Amino acid sequence: MNLWESILVALEGIAANKLRATLTMLGVIIGVGAVITMLALARGAREQMMGRIEQLGTNVIIIFAGRSRMGGSRAAGGMGSSQMLTLEDGEAILAECPSVQAVAPEVQSNAQVKFQNQNTNTNILGTNPDYPSIRNFTVAAGRFFTPEEVDAYRKVAVIGPTTAATLFGEDSPVGQHIRIRGIQFEVIGLLASKGAQGSFFDQDDQIMIPVTTAMRRVIGTQNVRAFSAQATSMQVMAQAQKEIEDLLRQRHRLAEDDDESFMVRSQAEFMAMAEETSRIFTLLLAGIASVSLLVGGIGIMNIMLVSVTERTREIGIRMALGARRRDIQAQFLIEALVLSLCGGTIGVLAGILGTMILSALSFWETSISPSSIGLAFGFAALVGIFFGYYPARQASRLDPIEALRYE
Repeated sequence: MNLWESILVALEGIAANKLRATLTMLGVIIGVGAVITMLALARGAREQMMGRIEQLGTNVIIIFAGRSRMGGSRAAGGMGSSQMLTLEDGEAILAECPSVQAVAPEVQSNAQVKFQNQNTNTNILGTNPDYPSIRNFTVAAGRFFTPEEVDAYRKVAVIGPTTAATLFGEDSPVGQHIRIRGIQFEVIGLLASKGAQGSFFDQDDQIMIPVTTAMRRVIGTQNVRAFSAQATSMQVMAQAQKEIEDLLRQRHRLAEDDDESFMVRSQAEFMAMAEETSRIFTLLLAGIASVSLLVGGIGIMNIMLVSVTERTREIGIRMALGARRRDIQAQFLIEALVLSLCGGTIGVLAGILGTMILSALSFWETSISPSSIGLAFGFAALVGIFFGYYPARQASRLDPIEALRYE
């Protein structure tokens, strides 16, 4: 019996026991569908994380201020940390670090903003004119403030589209006057939409003002929360990071064994951490989904063992007519493989459909790749071969005489 005839016999066996075959394939269908859906979810999460990191800007290095004690260890701190960066630190970085081409300070605080009878609570960011180019912001209408306006502590503001829609509706905010914590600011620009960065921060819902104005008149601080620096190229990111660290240690008079009062992180580091997190997440989800495939494989093995028992007399007759042991083994192995591949094919369709439904209902980003479909389908085939081998071997080792006598 050739391969094609063996496949036809296997399909006839499946058609003769439709319910049993369907129940047998169900585990493989669920397993393959789950693997494709989980890998699509992991891939979508990875692409989303990488997109957010790319939104940071181009060749960006972020310098965070302060370190705080948490649980007895020192960790980079947030708003409650000791703030030790100053505007002079940023000027020194730009002047003394050859691999850095631009530096923008960041001072942030939430504040109540009013326009006529409209008001909202939004993020106020104090920075300088280099910030948009470093962090890939563009001005859709009006302009950004100038270095002269920063030096003169001017009360001018560039507003995000979400904040503008809240305060002005469909009207243009450029040229209007708003009040930030009771202080009047002129809106000179409207930012282009950039989208939310995660679940907790909408980059379109903020107002940018000169850093000097923010520090002296709005927030009331002498220190800077962070700096965004831009390296001259991606190739010198590590060098620029080291230059910044060495300069700040020197300026803050830190000895070699002293803990740093700042933290410097590059865009490349964020990408590496995101890649590692994504890899672990993908392996975890794929491992969980693969359990269903293993269960499906056990189901195939059980059904094939039952089939060997039911067809013992048939096996004896075939051996008596000249079938070799390898022919018997190949026949049952092909039947198991056909069951697995049929389940895998349906599982691929179920996985694609499930991914589309999950993405539509939950608004999670998903991304199906051909490699994930190939991986799931190939794994289904391996499951069929692995769990079909033992029943096929048992069938081929039956004694022809005993098999003919079996009732």
